[in-house]
Amino acid sequence: MDIDTGNSNSNSAELRIVVFGAGGRVGRAAVAEAVARGHRVTAVVRDPAAYRDLEGAGVTLVRGDATDAASVAAVAAGHDAAVNAAVRLDLPSEEYFTAAAKALVAGLTEAGVRRLLTLGIATTLETAPGVRIMDAPEFPAAWRAFAQGHVAEFALLTAEAGPLDWLMVVPPLDLNAEAERTGAYRTAVGTVIEGPGRIGHADLALALLDEIERPRHRRVQLAVSL
Repeated sequence: MDIDTGNSNSNSAELRIVVFGAGGRVGRAAVAEAVARGHRVTAVVRDPAAYRDLEGAGVTLVRGDATDAASVAAVAAGHDAAVNAAVRLDLPSEEYFTAAAKALVAGLTEAGVRRLLTLGIATTLETAPGVRIMDAPEFPAAWRAFAQGHVAEFALLTAEAGPLDWLMVVPPLDLNAEAERTGAYRTAVGTVIEGPGRIGHADLALALLDEIERPRHRRVQLAVSL
């Protein structure tokens, strides 16, 4: 397990980062953290008219669809890295997340974007070798079906991402919108992190931007928690 302190005062060169699902809580936090570090952000949403508050210095708001490879390629062209925080709850989980993974792989590769960070879900993490939270007999079936979408997404990325440098970042079960930023977090590869099992959106965004500026993990599930 790694213990990290944030790098919000990074001296990294200016990057161009495209954020899919920028209108959600994680997406907004990622946009804010990137701008605070001096990067340029393209905020991708399905309906820009509903998210005009995202526009500002360093942020370009555009319409896009994470499940459409042509759309991904168009909005991602010229960027250094991508964050995928998009989700749709009106579609079956496995259908949506595999469609997004396929489109992101194809679109980002076409656009020449080298790094993708996508959000996972804690229930897919292991509590013991080969045993995931979602495997518990008492785990609700509806939740298991949703978690299976991320399992399928991870499998597809593992098998089909080609040269794309990707990482699935997985927050704990308690992803707290009201939590204050601490400036620190812990990480583990593929397993639940012992401890409080929570993190705020600001600290999760810290981990995302650290992995964009200084990639340390690739092609794994990276659990992030306080």
